Amino acid sequence: MNNIDVTAKASPFPRVPRRPLKLAFVTETYPPEVNGVAATLSQIVEGMHRCQHDVQLIRPRQQYEARADRGPGFQEVLMRGVPIPNYPGLRMGLPGRRRLVALWRAQRPDAVHIATEGPLGWSALQAARELGLPVVSDFRTNFHAYSQHYRLTWLMRPIMAYLRKFHNLAHCTMVPTAALQQDLEGHGFERLVVVSRGVDTQRFDSLKRSSTLRQSWGVAEDDLVVACVGRLAAEKNLDVLLKAFAAIQCVRPEARLVLVGDGPMRADLRRRCPQAVFAGMRVGDDLSAHYASADLLLFPSLTETFGNVTTEAMASGLAVVAFHYAAAAKVIRGGENGVTVPFGDEQAYVKAAAATASDLATCRQMGRAARQAALELSWDAIVNRFESVVESVIRDGVSSEPSVVLEAQRTAI
Repeated sequence: MNNIDVTAKASPFPRVPRRPLKLAFVTETYPPEVNGVAATLSQIVEGMHRCQHDVQLIRPRQQYEARADRGPGFQEVLMRGVPIPNYPGLRMGLPGRRRLVALWRAQRPDAVHIATEGPLGWSALQAARELGLPVVSDFRTNFHAYSQHYRLTWLMRPIMAYLRKFHNLAHCTMVPTAALQQDLEGHGFERLVVVSRGVDTQRFDSLKRSSTLRQSWGVAEDDLVVACVGRLAAEKNLDVLLKAFAAIQCVRPEARLVLVGDGPMRADLRRRCPQAVFAGMRVGDDLSAHYASADLLLFPSLTETFGNVTTEAMASGLAVVAFHYAAAAKVIRGGENGVTVPFGDEQAYVKAAAATASDLATCRQMGRAARQAALELSWDAIVNRFESVVESVIRDGVSSEPSVVLEAQRTAI
């Protein structure tokens, strides 16, 4: 079939759907959990609700959590879950096919969107196929790539086989970039649709910069603050972060490293870089202030499907140094609003980080240009594209096998 490139820039008028849809969203993670999948999915879910669609959100219940009232047209179904080892606050959904079959027989959705491939996601896929419901899935996390960071490379092939089977049972799978689309096609994935991701430029804004917060880090206005935001875990390539920061200190000895996030590597990183600020997990306006109060973001990860941190930092007015793939390849214009280096070239990354940090005035100018680039990434436009893909799947109907062809033209807007 023809793959679809659904990217988006700011749209002046929201598209009016033909009719309100009844959509079931199934995910293992959702706010208040803090991660890229949760943040992105919440924008889509809440955006579809604002477009007057009926939304059913199915996710694991957090510890001691009660069902919240989100208003008319928004139903939340909390399923059983268990904690994920080494990741406090995150839970994995348990299988629940029978419950989902009963739920969807009583309240039949027009389509099911599955955001994660865990036990709950697999149960939702099986339940939807049993009931003949259209299924749209998301490929959001490179679990197969993570295995190499935990000395489990022997798991890469079976994990990829499972992910391929999972997504090929859906009627289409959304991916955030054309590069990831091509990579997955090479592994036998079918019916891939490129739907980019946006950034909340009101939440993430350079105006959230806080001199008080910078003072608490022990830095003056003319000192360089280097931030790293994300999970403190092996798959984020944090050894390269420390090498890059050591190179930065050679050209700017006063530079301060601020790590925002938590994870299993925290103790090891604190031992290896005791002068760094370990800010822990931050959310909401507090997270926004931490972004905006830095000057440069180092994002050394090599396992992202998109990397929301890149666009959040740019919206916050930061220059970003990243490897040339995922969101960085899409939105960073080298030397203008950030710097990218060839994928996996650690030496080039360390050199680029030191060069960018060496001139604070130029670094901050790149940050201002990054803010302007981020303003073009509208979540409203992304939601409209998501809506059009789901409507195409529904319109084409469901057969016993997911052989539907989405009748939309390749679009680059």
